Amino acid sequence: MKRTSIIIILAVLLSSTVHAQLLKPVKWSYAAKKISATEAVIFMKATIEKGWHIYSLNVPDGGPIKTSFTFSPSKSYVLSGKTIEPKPVTKFEKTFNMNVSYFENSVIFQQRIKLHTPSATVKGKLEYMVCSDRQCLPPEEIAFSVPVK
Repeated sequence: MKRTSIIIILAVLLSSTVHAQLLKPVKWSYAAKKISATEAVIFMKATIEKGWHIYSLNVPDGGPIKTSFTFSPSKSYVLSGKTIEPKPVTKFEKTFNMNVSYFENSVIFQQRIKLHTPSATVKGKLEYMVCSDRQCLPPEEIAFSVPVK
């Protein structure tokens, strides 16, 4: 009897772990566009499944994990200003007991850079948290690499 109970408990734990790993409601894609010989814009697009949202770059302390971008230092380029975002949706979320800003469906974040060389590869990592009206998934960190030619 004990052995059967242990097997059932393990099966339930494994199925919930597998289920959590299968939930990937956000897909990221990247692109770059030169706007002059010495400047470019990096585009970081999140495509978000219906019913889910990711948070803005600007979230007050005590709220959910905001979306953030960290760029690796390079001799090929330097950041020009801060990462920008379009206007988010802002609503009161009971879970965090505050107004929070977020994006649904898709969002494109942009970062301008000044080039020191004719081409570069912009590398870094992003962190974000995705939630629905029923659950939030643990924050995720993703490395990215965007060629600029």
